[in-house]
Amino acid sequence: MGVNHFTEEQQEELRKNPYIKKVSDKAITYTAEFRELFANEYRSGKIPSQILTECGIDHQLLGRRRKDGLVAMVKKCELRLDGFEDTRKVNSGRPVTKDLTDAERISRLEHQIKYLKQENEFLKKTEFLDKNTKWKEKQKQRQKKNSNSSKK
Repeated sequence: MGVNHFTEEQQEELRKNPYIKKVSDKAITYTAEFRELFANEYRSGKIPSQILTECGIDHQLLGRRRKDGLVAMVKKCELRLDGFEDTRKVNSGRPVTKDLTDAERISRLEHQIKYLKQENEFLKKTEFLDKNTKWKEKQKQRQKKNSNSSKK
């Protein structure tokens, strides 16, 4: 099952709505105001389709998966410190390690050392098994060669 793409007409219709910040053929970015409004209405007991309709957004155009995604995103936003603001540009990638305390940094490094030791042991075992397999293959070839020469 693929993503339902928006047509140009559908995108234009969605762009007219003041609660929609950005629309592409695959995705919609809602305003922080809309996210907060949606969360309040959802908490008060309204269903997503009803909230979207009241805000002037065609809920059938979005489809069930996008509505479910909107509800999940709004629930996550409620739990974040940043609230309903779009943090995708600001928080990209891994968290910065500079903000860690010394104890956290030591713990992280100890974990990394432990992981690397396990990885090295694994690589040693696989290398040993590869060498052992090659040696056994050579032994078999020698035995075949010797048995063929003795038959002559």
